Amino acid sequence: MGRGRPPTSLGTWGMIRTTRVREGVYRARTRIRDRDGVTREVTATGTTSAAAERALREKLVDRTTPTQQAITADTTIAGLAGLWLAFLRDEGRIEATTVTEYERVLDKVVIPELGGLRLREVTTSRLDLFLVGLRGTSVSRQRKAKVVMGAMLGMAVRHDALAVNPVQQTSRIHRERFETRSLTLEDLSTVREALRAWTARQRPGPKASRDMADIIDLMLATGARIGEILAVRWVDVALDATRPTLTINGTIKTEPGRGTYRKPSPKSDASVRTVVLPDFAIAVLRRRLATARNRDDAVFPTRNGTWQQVNNVERRWRQVRKDTGLEWVTPHTFRKTVATLISERVDAETASRQLGHSSPAITREFYISKPTIAADVAHVLDELAAPDPAVGPNTWGISGE
Repeated sequence: MGRGRPPTSLGTWGMIRTTRVREGVYRARTRIRDRDGVTREVTATGTTSAAAERALREKLVDRTTPTQQAITADTTIAGLAGLWLAFLRDEGRIEATTVTEYERVLDKVVIPELGGLRLREVTTSRLDLFLVGLRGTSVSRQRKAKVVMGAMLGMAVRHDALAVNPVQQTSRIHRERFETRSLTLEDLSTVREALRAWTARQRPGPKASRDMADIIDLMLATGARIGEILAVRWVDVALDATRPTLTINGTIKTEPGRGTYRKPSPKSDASVRTVVLPDFAIAVLRRRLATARNRDDAVFPTRNGTWQQVNNVERRWRQVRKDTGLEWVTPHTFRKTVATLISERVDAETASRQLGHSSPAITREFYISKPTIAADVAHVLDELAAPDPAVGPNTWGISGE
């Protein structure tokens, strides 16, 4: 018994037939086996038989497989953005606050310039020109736009609406390298003086509490992120242990429609850690323990007993540092100060574990400030000195004359 005709290979088409529709209009048609294995009819028209066939061949070359998700070469960037954001929210793998930030970048930066483009029109050169143009505005905006577009167009590739991701071959983004800067003991004295002055300042409304000073002391005592400190509960603190500790196992989030809440896991798995507390942090916590009780068991609740927002604490810090020469100091600077001190006194790996980093390389590159003077190894280098010429030839075999 003979074999049947073998199936048409994926992406190939059969014979092209052309018919005259009316005067000056011809239609070419064929059947193509799309990448999903389904054979479909494709047509094109032209003013002559040859023109119709050329139009059909061009259409076949550019053709991508229709998908159930309605992502095709004719989908616009704006349309893809909506589908991609919906996918991220349904998947639930990425933080809701991160997805909201992606949406902001798309709405404010990408869609106003590229939203009307169809995927078949999205070329590497076009995207490269767009990204290079953003560099003049902000390197941060340029970087975020590239990350978002790369991930979004990756979805189009996965759905066969694009053969390759055009973002991948765009120009590399060159970041300015900033020297990591940490606080000196003199700087810390200035910080504490600024906190005392701000707390004592007369202002409308309730008198300022010691919260800001205590929050900063606990950041300096642990190297934790500000969101992690605000999420600390009394159940996470072991003040009566032989060596008092604090366990970092959450962070504070604020989302539209949900408000401010404690997320029961910090930034990454490596961020979950228990740190031994220094004496000054123990004193701060014992003082607060005598008065601070609330329904959420928070160490740093608001006056209403709710979780404090990270943005509000950062705003208060900007008020504290105003006109003090500390404009360069952010809450993250306290974290870098801890990393630098531990690295100098112990090593970078210990600093990395204290901060909850997955790798010491991250700590070294972004958190440890470089010393202004190299380590004092002069006594070691003295071993390389030549002998006194009066004694005899030096180590190079050159006479002392």
